[in-house]
Amino acid sequence: MPGIHLEGPYLSAHDGYRGAHDPDVLRDPDIAEFTDWQRAADGLIRIVTLAPERAGAEEFTRYVTRRGVTASIGHSAASAADVESFCRAGGRLSTHLGNGLPATVERHDNVLWPQLAASGLWATFIADGHHLPAPVLTALLRAKGPGRSVLVSDAVTVAGCPPGDYRTAVGGNVTVEDSGRVSLRGTPYLAGSGASLAQCVRWACVGAGLPTADAVAMATRHPADLLGLADRGRLAVGARADLVQFERDGDGRPGAVRTTVAGGVVRYSAA
Repeated sequence: MPGIHLEGPYLSAHDGYRGAHDPDVLRDPDIAEFTDWQRAADGLIRIVTLAPERAGAEEFTRYVTRRGVTASIGHSAASAADVESFCRAGGRLSTHLGNGLPATVERHDNVLWPQLAASGLWATFIADGHHLPAPVLTALLRAKGPGRSVLVSDAVTVAGCPPGDYRTAVGGNVTVEDSGRVSLRGTPYLAGSGASLAQCVRWACVGAGLPTADAVAMATRHPADLLGLADRGRLAVGARADLVQFERDGDGRPGAVRTTVAGGVVRYSAA
């Protein structure tokens, strides 16, 4: 595993912005606490998502950035000034841009536009067909640019489980629907994703019309480049042999996963 993404607990506790996160455990950034966690993780925390409007966020962003950790804005009700301060402090990423927002926000004065306008911010997008409708994903990618965009799955523990009600650590009581959509039980609100990254790559191509080469790059080479992992996410001499082989549909787009290789060892084969 190349790294850990720590999404919280330094997030907005306001409804809508917090998503499925428990507001009782959300709090201001704490450098000492993060340092303890990084020590326990043997330095593997590479991304930390936080809300820049929280007290101490600018100092925290500067601290983690100087230690090689990518600071990302997410689950945030930040103002344009907060986003600007976050970028000045070294923030480089937006977590699942377009999500972690209330259903209704101000047309112009909201947290989305400053992130799209910030040329120094990369962005991750959940391309599972539920978090972002195809036209929204297309518009966000055009605004941010494919070179600074990363596809992520947001898959949670119930991903791939049969339809039904479950209990999870994040979100509590959730429902897996027939479509694979995961929501807070009895509500329309999402509680993570039920799709794998391979399924997200396929939906990005089939559902949103992305060129296969772009979608694959956003799931492989781009995240490696963002994190400075020169031996990951690419076919090159000396790179790790982490490979996924897809079948192709009639239009040449990714289909089912055929083979998975991790570190040069075949871990899965459909044959």
